[in-house]
Amino acid sequence: MKNRSFFTSLLAVLLLTTCFLSTAQLSKTEKKIMKIVSDNHEEAMQFLEENVNINSGTMNFEGVRAAAVPYEEKYKEIGMTPTWYDMPKEVNRAGHLFVENEGSKGKRLLLIGHLDTVFPKDSPFQTWNEQGDSIVRGPGANDMKGGNVVMLYALKALYEAGALKDRQIIVALHGDEEASGKPINESRKHIREAAQRSDIALGFETSTGFNNATIARRGSSGWELKVKGKRSHSSGIFNEYVGAGAIFETSRILHQFYTDVKGEEYLTFNPGVILGGTKVDFDKLLERGTAFGKSNVVAQEVIVTGGLRFITEEQKENARAKMREIVANNLPQTSAEISFIDSYPAMPPTDGNMEVLEALSEVSQDMGHGPVEAWDPGRRGAADISFVAEFISGIDGLGTMGRGAHTPQEYLDLRTVEALTQRAALLIYRLTRE
Repeated sequence: MKNRSFFTSLLAVLLLTTCFLSTAQLSKTEKKIMKIVSDNHEEAMQFLEENVNINSGTMNFEGVRAAAVPYEEKYKEIGMTPTWYDMPKEVNRAGHLFVENEGSKGKRLLLIGHLDTVFPKDSPFQTWNEQGDSIVRGPGANDMKGGNVVMLYALKALYEAGALKDRQIIVALHGDEEASGKPINESRKHIREAAQRSDIALGFETSTGFNNATIARRGSSGWELKVKGKRSHSSGIFNEYVGAGAIFETSRILHQFYTDVKGEEYLTFNPGVILGGTKVDFDKLLERGTAFGKSNVVAQEVIVTGGLRFITEEQKENARAKMREIVANNLPQTSAEISFIDSYPAMPPTDGNMEVLEALSEVSQDMGHGPVEAWDPGRRGAADISFVAEFISGIDGLGTMGRGAHTPQEYLDLRTVEALTQRAALLIYRLTRE
């Protein structure tokens, strides 16, 4: 990795200078932790570059495992114990890396990240690419290999400051966050077990800024709509024998979803793939397929797959009931069925989550970054912290800052990583002293 330019270094100095007068509330140990983060920053960026250059698309099992190995080595160096869990064959995912520091003092923390990205092995977007002094583009640079590095180097700073001794911290790095393996009760078994012997969860998904964090996330569910019509010459469409055909019926259903189900706060649903015609072939795993049909033949079948997002389980079930009712009200000579697949549960806002947010806000203000407020859950997707929300309080959005996640335009703001790592380290330090 090429050296940081003078301009970037100057920005870091200015940031530290700006914060200097605001660090009166920081203890001697906390100031030491911040300095260690700064001293390790170049190493952290080198590590991040190397990891971004390992393709770890969810279905690239070898790549996901390869991305985990450097973390195992780094965590061993700071006295933590890594364990790799292979997934059962039916889950069809690479596995997960869990790392643990044993202890009995202070709050017990569960830190959450993920190793995989949305970019497959054959994606043209493969490598770290610095653009100027402040931006780097790369697959997973921000979502969320950057967050994983914030987590690692925050803990490394605590270790070097002698602040990890006798503190229970579990790090969970899933290999399938971007497309979770099924059944969920198997692919998320280890994190749910870890949550039940922890007190607070901290998620290191993408940060929305120094002054926001996530105390609520919407859950997500998949849905699949299958529609059948009567294959016939198009000259007979609409008559009693031929009816409306599969495509018209699908259009009715989707339109009524839009008009009759849409509207509740935080409830969204999206048809992401649609194939229709005389014959349809669809690969669920790859979410791609082919359709054959002719303009003079009434469509015989349609398949639509989509997603549903919700803030509570009640909202999810109410939406599903409305969708089923619409699907059952068929046009002539058609039939339809809809099925749902649970993916991520909701993480509703709670008083406990607010307390963790307040702790983060206090750290932020003591560092000179100002207060931290709750981010709008309607502007965030689902994440692994939701799987532990029923057991423990927590917040998310403690990772790096950038934009363009899930696209070839994904980038990371290099100027913010050091300060975000310092903030994470101080938050972990304070929570493990309570």
